[in-house]
Amino acid sequence: MAVKNQKKEEDLGFAFHKENYLLLIAGLILIAAGFLLMLGGGSDDPQVFSEALFDFRRLTLAPILILAGFIVEIYAIMKRPKSTN
Repeated sequence: MAVKNQKKEEDLGFAFHKENYLLLIAGLILIAAGFLLMLGGGSDDPQVFSEALFDFRRLTLAPILILAGFIVEIYAIMKRPKSTN
């Protein structure tokens, strides 16, 4: 019985490995890029309407990047490292 407990203690290590952290950083970069692409488009004069609010970058590209970033984050969390045994 002592051998099983000792093996369990040895298996306990870091939850994530280098690849997981790199994927987490890549996902955060995608999310940040998406939010940065949504910035701007406003008008200095509140009486003037700006059509820049409804361009491709803000309505399509930015949400796709944010969604891709969240998918990468979920994958990075769920990915198990390859066993070395």
